[in-house]
Amino acid sequence: MTEAQHPAPPNAQNTQNKERQFKGLSLSERKQLRREKLIEAGLHAYGTHGFFAVTVKDICTEAKLTERYFYESFKKSEDLFQTIFLQLIDALQHNVMQAIMQASTNPQKMIEAGLTALLTTLKDNPQMARIIYIDAMLVQELHNQATIQESMARFDRMIQAFVMLMMPNLQHSERELSLIASGLNGYVTQIAIRWVMSGFKQSMDEVLSACSVVFISLLEHFSEAEPESSKKA
Repeated sequence: MTEAQHPAPPNAQNTQNKERQFKGLSLSERKQLRREKLIEAGLHAYGTHGFFAVTVKDICTEAKLTERYFYESFKKSEDLFQTIFLQLIDALQHNVMQAIMQASTNPQKMIEAGLTALLTTLKDNPQMARIIYIDAMLVQELHNQATIQESMARFDRMIQAFVMLMMPNLQHSERELSLIASGLNGYVTQIAIRWVMSGFKQSMDEVLSACSVVFISLLEHFSEAEPESSKKA
């Protein structure tokens, strides 16, 4: 028998597909599926009971996985919580931006659309609301890694872009607008925290009005202060 006729050893077979298949899924696909189950379980557990009342064992029980598989994807519970938090922030910001861009070009309509999207998303997703506006503020790990600061900065930038879109002829520096955006973000955030912690007791209309007033006041202030040449243009 020539060398070419020798059968390949067992460990050399299927070299083009190195990962074993199980129920049609590769090893990496199964790992990703387990990770997604843990994230889903964490969202439900943290959003229902709060971060500090939930253990790794609780998450694994919810996900129907052993703790071994938790540590396959996450080093500790804070890492899972941070992953969930960032996903929720992305979803929330996407909803707000989409609503603003689909609204009329009238600044007041844009303000109403963006804030309505924010508040509606929170009220329709109480687990999301709790994680973002209650527990995330208390989990020290997120502050140590500047996760909270960065997420707030993302909303600052979104609000700054929104203000510049509403009033492109503003005679203010970007540094000043950045500070104004931070103030607007902090104002809305504090109202949102209070609303979420109360269990959404106040009506949507009341909360929307409270959030809108500072944006409308700013809009009116800038309109009054705008140079006559800009208004004529």
